[in-house]
Amino acid sequence: MAFVEPVTLKARDIALVPLALDHEEGLRAAAADGELWKLRVTSVPEPENTRAYIETALKTADRFAFAVTEAATGTVLGSTSYHDILPGVKRIEIGYTWYAARCQRTHVNTTCKLLMLTHAFEALGCNVVGWRTDNFNFASQRAIERLGAKKDGVVRGNAMRRDGTIRDTVMYSLRAGEWPEVKAQLLYLLDKPRD
Repeated sequence: MAFVEPVTLKARDIALVPLALDHEEGLRAAAADGELWKLRVTSVPEPENTRAYIETALKTADRFAFAVTEAATGTVLGSTSYHDILPGVKRIEIGYTWYAARCQRTHVNTTCKLLMLTHAFEALGCNVVGWRTDNFNFASQRAIERLGAKKDGVVRGNAMRRDGTIRDTVMYSLRAGEWPEVKAQLLYLLDKPRD
């Protein structure tokens, strides 16, 4: 039995469903909303590489990918994954996360993180959930910090960007003991009126 089994996670109007080849057109459309593949600090696939992106996600042993969808319609809004899954120490990371431009700075990311963190800590019994991001992806760093994750440090020169430059990676984590307070904050953020 795998540590992370296929599961669909739902809350509010969002459903995280196991990523499948059937999501190709939806992912392509979501990425086109903002031409997200042009951002050098993300892993969003170019339109012609969407199928290969899905195939890679599905065959990577320590990754479980989701399509982020509108629960009522099934419209694909983006993608996110558990990755670098370490069952022996009960640690996973959340990443490969991206959303259509129209969904950015909305409740979508907060809802997804609430779903994934709740599942990680309360269903899987994780001790730690981590994140990593490009040192120049300041929007991602702010979003991770808003979740309540702690900055662990920077791993220098450890990954290649799509443009061939070598990036530094900023690492974050959240421990199980910190989860109750973070959960309360995420629920508060989702329930407060938006500007």
